Amino acid sequence: MAHIGVCVPDCEAAVAFYRDVLGLRVLSPPYVMAGNAIRNDMGELVSDPTMKAAIVGFDDGSDRVLEVIEYLNVDGANERAAAALTDHGLSHVGLICEDLDATRAELEGKGVEFLVSGIADVAKVRTTWFVDPWGVVFILVEKSRPERPYFSQWG
Repeated sequence: MAHIGVCVPDCEAAVAFYRDVLGLRVLSPPYVMAGNAIRNDMGELVSDPTMKAAIVGFDDGSDRVLEVIEYLNVDGANERAAAALTDHGLSHVGLICEDLDATRAELEGKGVEFLVSGIADVAKVRTTWFVDPWGVVFILVEKSRPERPYFSQWG
């Protein structure tokens, strides 16, 4: 995986949320992408692909980042807020944390909306679910065996 794109109505506000609330680092601050290069890339997908974009993630040299995109000349809709977790398409973004109880409490203190009332234990991981202000669903995962990938905690 290289990145996950998140479309938002205000790039600066989204970067502030991901930085100040979730603790992601701003790896590339908001900048406008316009002109022939972006039209050649996306012009067949979006009537006017002029955008303000930023990259947030972890400063670990990896490609595991969120690409935050605000289309400047095309209106978007807030369909994600009405989407069900079971709808087809992108379902959620997973984040690993070391102390799920503390992380949840910190995010609740910052006003993050959680989708479940507590923390679950499933397949040797602890989980809890929340949503960002634009309807993107996240799951926080605490591994029981930190040295192993989250999907191989069991066994």
